Amino acid sequence: MSEPTAPADPIDEVNDESFPASDPPQWSGAHAGAPVEAPPRDDLQTVRSAFGVDEAVARIERALTAAGMKVFARIDQAAEARSVGLAMRPAVVLLFGNPKGGTPLMVARPTVAIDLPLKALVWEDERGATWLTYNTPALLVRRHRVDVALAATLAPAGELLVRAVSS
Repeated sequence: MSEPTAPADPIDEVNDESFPASDPPQWSGAHAGAPVEAPPRDDLQTVRSAFGVDEAVARIERALTAAGMKVFARIDQAAEARSVGLAMRPAVVLLFGNPKGGTPLMVARPTVAIDLPLKALVWEDERGATWLTYNTPALLVRRHRVDVALAATLAPAGELLVRAVSS
């Protein structure tokens, strides 16, 4: 039998011992902090809610349905974490929209369907503050090269979300 030969590549991507530059990052279990600490991006909007997570979600759902939109799904991320024995702060994702608003964008650029229906995230930070985060029309422009004017037809949805958690 012959001796095994050393790999030509000194970094073996399969072997954890060769993780480049440092130890693999460890999950801390904590949020990264308040959104004001993150660099600003015009395709993601985050605003502080005047209400706790449950009330903010309820207000958003009422505002969406009153505006003729449909809530397609409500995902309680913290409840899902608890179901597998993990803990996380409250975080709820709502998927919502209106086919009259979204369909023209998907017709123009079929890849937009990966980002529609629209999403709203209501979450609690480590200090107990509640936040609303949602994608702006700029995301569709940047990611899918949708015409700016066409993407802007979705802007009122973001305005409605902000009003729901602010008043």
